[in-house]
Amino acid sequence: MSSFPEIHHGKIVICLDSNLTFIIHHHSYMSMVSDERKSPFGSLAASHGGDRAELIDAVLKQLENDNVRSVLLQFSDMVGKPKNVAIPTKQMKKALTEGISFDGSSIQGFARLEESDMVLRPEPATYQIIPWSDEKYRVARFICDVYTTRGEPFIGDPRYILRQQLEKAAKLGYTFNVGPEMEFFLFRMVNGHPSVELQDHGGYFDQTPTDPGEDVRRDLVTSLSEMGFDIEASHHEVAPSQHEIDFTYGNALAMADKVVTFKFVAKTLALHRGLHATFMAKPVYGINGSGMHVNCSLMKDGQNAFFDPEGEHQLSDTARHFIAGILKHIDAITRIANPTVNSYKRLIPGYEAPVYVGWSAMNRSALIRVPSSRGKSTRAELRSPDPTCNPYLTFAVMLAAGMEGVTQKIEPPESVDKNIFRMSAEERAAEGIRCLPWSLHEANTALMNDSLLCSVLGEHVVSQINRLGELEWGDFSKHITDWELNRYLATY
Repeated sequence: MSSFPEIHHGKIVICLDSNLTFIIHHHSYMSMVSDERKSPFGSLAASHGGDRAELIDAVLKQLENDNVRSVLLQFSDMVGKPKNVAIPTKQMKKALTEGISFDGSSIQGFARLEESDMVLRPEPATYQIIPWSDEKYRVARFICDVYTTRGEPFIGDPRYILRQQLEKAAKLGYTFNVGPEMEFFLFRMVNGHPSVELQDHGGYFDQTPTDPGEDVRRDLVTSLSEMGFDIEASHHEVAPSQHEIDFTYGNALAMADKVVTFKFVAKTLALHRGLHATFMAKPVYGINGSGMHVNCSLMKDGQNAFFDPEGEHQLSDTARHFIAGILKHIDAITRIANPTVNSYKRLIPGYEAPVYVGWSAMNRSALIRVPSSRGKSTRAELRSPDPTCNPYLTFAVMLAAGMEGVTQKIEPPESVDKNIFRMSAEERAAEGIRCLPWSLHEANTALMNDSLLCSVLGEHVVSQINRLGELEWGDFSKHITDWELNRYLATY
């Protein structure tokens, strides 16, 4: 297992996060599983008996050594959109001791006006320098947890919801690791506004050296490396103007942070090149959409709990039960993992995205596939999520559903080892293979009827998700599209 890379700022070595590296498809999972090492700030706190004052002093000293003059305090709203407030470095002591107040009623899905005061508390382990900031005026970034003014974690903070599920799994001895594969498009800007004008017409793994998209990917590799990311490859995807960079496995909370960071970096660096990076699920008719396949596994006692050399397909009962739990709750999970009206225009036959509910240890067309690697590399890949989702909530509901399968020993259906897309409707029906929800409305209804996931998300979050879903579906249902005008206007 390779050691985690370090990044040097001044005289101090900072391991920004021991869980992050990047991989290409089919990379050996042996090197994908990260060591659970702590960040220097976390280690310092532990070595001083959790002395918060020592930790704060270390953070402030680090900011001074790195010549940081401004700090971005980032967090995620209900729909997964990154939010931030910038503060001067001299305010960081207050941020670390008291927190920074903000108006939660102005954040999508957070709080009502009468209870709007919220507090951001930066997590020292998420400290990163923004590489493209001026060396004479460095900007740093911390990811924050959201608290109420009473000092309690805010129940609507997506990061807190994921943390709760990880703690529940930890009580049973499990660590939940995930590895998302991020796809995105790079489109041209037209008159200063994003468009769907293709930047290139390349295909899978194509090399287009004069393409500004290649420059953006190169910028991404450079900047993310400077932020402590270990990047092994980036490549052009199947659709024109589509690109992909994959993350290795790591603790789900750290990886959710990385998904948010990646989107922020990609959009910023694309704009520097006059392009627009979009994580919209299906921006262009007739070509593949963008997915966020999520590889996942459970670790217990330092071993991969999904591997059993004597089990069928060399999968443990834990792996099979976990897969069964996700399949049981997949309709409700879809509302979280595919949160927009547009998401469901990706989940259709003919474009590689999964459509039918099933799992396989043999083929790539299944909703959940088990890649061929075994041993420490054993994992399940949920192929339905798209990158518009909130990663904290998506990983939380995946874990909760999977752990219900483990604790209740739910048995999955038989592995579907044929290409599901080539099966007839009769053949699918005979094997009990049904479809994923076809619309946001259908998925939203499924979530409202899923007592487990509603309890995981909590009443506040569920009510906000339901409200947002109904509003979006209502707006979409009333909108007159070009397709309708072209089809009906002259005909009737």
